[in-house]
Amino acid sequence: MKLSLLFGLFPILTFAHTNNGFGQNLSLLKSKGKFSENFLSKSSSQALNTRGGEKADVIPDSLRELVEETVASNRKIIVVTGGVLSGIGKGVTASSIGVLLRAMGLRVTALKIDPYLNVDAGTMSPFEHGEVFVLDDGGETDLDLGNYERFLSVSLTKESNLSTGKIYQSVIDRERMGDYLGKTVQVVPHISDAIQEWILRVAKAPVARFGSSTKEIPEVCIVELGGTLGDIESMPFVEALRQLQVLVGYKNMCFVHVSLVPVLGSPPEQKTKPTQHSVAQMRQLGLTPDFIACRGKLPLEASAKKKIAMFSSIPKNAIISIHDVSNIYRVPLMMMSQNFPSMLAHRLRLEPYYKKSVSQKFSAYENNEITGIEKSKLIKEWTELADSVDSPEGECTIAMVGKYVDQGDAYLSVVKALTHSAIATKQRLKIEWIVASDLDINDENTSQETFDNAWNRLKNCDGIVVPGGFGMRGFEGKVEAIKYARESKTPFLGICLGMQASVVEYCRNVLNRPNAHSSEFKDDLVEDVEDAIIFMPEGDRERMGGTMRLGLRETILRKGSIARKFYGHEKVNERHRHRYEVNPAFVTDLEAAGLHFVGRNADNSGERMEIVELEESSHPYFVASQFHPEFTSRPEKPNPLFFGLLEASKAAKSE
Repeated sequence: MKLSLLFGLFPILTFAHTNNGFGQNLSLLKSKGKFSENFLSKSSSQALNTRGGEKADVIPDSLRELVEETVASNRKIIVVTGGVLSGIGKGVTASSIGVLLRAMGLRVTALKIDPYLNVDAGTMSPFEHGEVFVLDDGGETDLDLGNYERFLSVSLTKESNLSTGKIYQSVIDRERMGDYLGKTVQVVPHISDAIQEWILRVAKAPVARFGSSTKEIPEVCIVELGGTLGDIESMPFVEALRQLQVLVGYKNMCFVHVSLVPVLGSPPEQKTKPTQHSVAQMRQLGLTPDFIACRGKLPLEASAKKKIAMFSSIPKNAIISIHDVSNIYRVPLMMMSQNFPSMLAHRLRLEPYYKKSVSQKFSAYENNEITGIEKSKLIKEWTELADSVDSPEGECTIAMVGKYVDQGDAYLSVVKALTHSAIATKQRLKIEWIVASDLDINDENTSQETFDNAWNRLKNCDGIVVPGGFGMRGFEGKVEAIKYARESKTPFLGICLGMQASVVEYCRNVLNRPNAHSSEFKDDLVEDVEDAIIFMPEGDRERMGGTMRLGLRETILRKGSIARKFYGHEKVNERHRHRYEVNPAFVTDLEAAGLHFVGRNADNSGERMEIVELEESSHPYFVASQFHPEFTSRPEKPNPLFFGLLEASKAAKSE
């Protein structure tokens, strides 16, 4: 490259990388007449060659248009990263930031980046990865999206969960179609460009508030980068985020880094070295944190905060203590008490809170004088919610009879749904985790001592939940738990496989069909006599990923049913995730024997069973659903089926 050309490009390249960022300089350049046309247009593409290559290496049109739209819309992006170790609380931190933004009156959306190679979470084991959270559109996603939906009170889409497998698949598909015109397809720029495009598409995609069909364009997008900074699999995402801040501008994008401050020694001392090293590594990767959220058991001491500020070059006020609290709903309030909302509003120039005449740094504010959100309706309601968790009127013990109880996150949404209903019924929730196979004396791994202990714990519970799952292990134990709930009149809720097990139990013990079973577990069943549960006709036995009956489906509820009473509507929409269903040939006999299918699909065939229940005259609360009601439960609006269970359990306990 000639020296004259090099010196000619140098000011532009330097200008694009300043703190003001390219996005903020766009209007300035136009106003000063520096360019006769859009700075990002094809004719001036050589000017934006921030990669140091030839003309063919400039930003593609698709990304350019998204950047332009983001800057013109004044949309903001908040990236939450994590250091030191995984599972540090990035998801809760990101969700809590969303609550504070909602309190400011802003429309918020979210994106979770998972660096694993799986296309989605649908085929991942609950033992390893926790639950699979299902969205309205059938997306099988990471459980953090459940936290986002519950805290942000929005309905996200499958695009809101991005994995390495998903982004590589999209780029490879484009390469096979010839979209790259014969170029060598590389991680940078092709993968990194695709990641940036994905983020900006999700950031502007309209989302509906929970319970509303009206979609609105977001004003802020919260992006959580999964894993730990420095992991080899997350490197393309880190590079993409670095490039993205250059393009959209410093004022439109900020970073919140979640790190660990452990307590060690005698006397105990908060150690800041892990956080110091984590921030140093983050800087080596080209990212600079604007806020550091320090996780620990106790509030961050002033001396520790001072040391982190000194060694990480982050303002002391921008170091936020995220210590253990009595319940998860106090985290947004804790962040608010440390002035995070006002600092964030000033850092991102959030209208109408940002005051252009104020020249002080975003971290200079020491109270919430900018936002004043502590007086907002949402924060008042959120405070009442957090207080109600800590001051219940009674206690309720619910047995969770499942297969994956050793991995608590495997039933995270079920736990949250129970918690929401416990709050609404003013009860402290206690969950008794029971391994389903321990209730089956014929299971080869169940000893007599284990069997007796499991049954003693089950019989001391106020209610029973049998959640969804896959595989034969523990199925017979679930059937036995359901039989006990039915005969002892213990309030019961079955979900997905729990409903199917309820049908099998009733067939065996009431219809006198002892060989009744699910064709998922036995393939030699007599048709329409023993196969109480069958494979759905539209299912795919070959491909596992994304082939189940997924997403939101409408269910019509029978008038006078328990489900109709608690929902209060004839038609309800709930999320599904299953391959097997109740055999329609069994329905007439089962209903004649007292097991009523009060919820059915709304496609006019009426042959897909969605909710089954016993009459209130014979049982206080025996309800099971083929869908997953836990996915639509919210702190401010518990799912009706869970609310019914907790209310029935409370009533039974008071008798």
